[in-house]
Amino acid sequence: MARSAILNVMVQAAMKAGRSLSRDFGEVQNLQVSMKGPGDYVSQADRKAEEIVFTELSKARPGYAFLMEERGAVAGEDDQHRWIVDPLDGTTNFLHGIPLFAVSIALERQGQIVAGVVYNPAMDELYTAERGGGAFMNDRRLRVAGRTKLTDAVIGCGVPHLGRGQHGNFLIELRNVMAEVSGVRRMGSASLDLAYVAAGRMDGFWEVGLSAWDIAAGLLLIREAGGFVSDFEGGQEMLERGSVVAGNELIQRALLKTLKKPLPMR
Repeated sequence: MARSAILNVMVQAAMKAGRSLSRDFGEVQNLQVSMKGPGDYVSQADRKAEEIVFTELSKARPGYAFLMEERGAVAGEDDQHRWIVDPLDGTTNFLHGIPLFAVSIALERQGQIVAGVVYNPAMDELYTAERGGGAFMNDRRLRVAGRTKLTDAVIGCGVPHLGRGQHGNFLIELRNVMAEVSGVRRMGSASLDLAYVAAGRMDGFWEVGLSAWDIAAGLLLIREAGGFVSDFEGGQEMLERGSVVAGNELIQRALLKTLKKPLPMR
């Protein structure tokens, strides 16, 4: 596949940060870890990866703004472009030696995501997408799964944990979904969940309480792989609301409807 100059910049930044994470992944037990909040950890590896991405992207496009997990919002001279970056999505997996984590980079132009990269260095899987150019994994074209019924579908989700609210709401959602589908999976990295939907490995995905850097790149991957995404209200404010429901057209619609069902009366 032919990549644009801007996507090449993103890939290089993600892979360089990924190499740094891979080195630290082998030394997980020795990492110095600090608390950000209950159940939410940040490591030296996380900060180092973010510094690599920030440096590489700033060098290539000096005026662009940033929205990053650790640094937060960084203003730029160019108010039309913004990088949205999660240098280590799946920190808890990383710290426990589970090889499901990723570097996620998206480019927003005038409010629209136009390019995205999700890289899992532990498995050397590179997911890329450009608006109008399709989605790829290691240069192989991606398409969302073609299943049309929830009864045949495997659905991914995020599970609220210690320090995260909405436990009761999630249990209602899970009960509704598990009664309708072939299987439910919890991976621990929203960017990879969305990449897996784009690759057809999972048929759909839902989660609430997300940040823009968790999902920006993954949303474009799904759209460019022929899939559909919405927020929990059925609209397109995923980055603002922090909720996402994804799948192919039929599965996404059915999943959204199922999530909204009330529990049956006893």
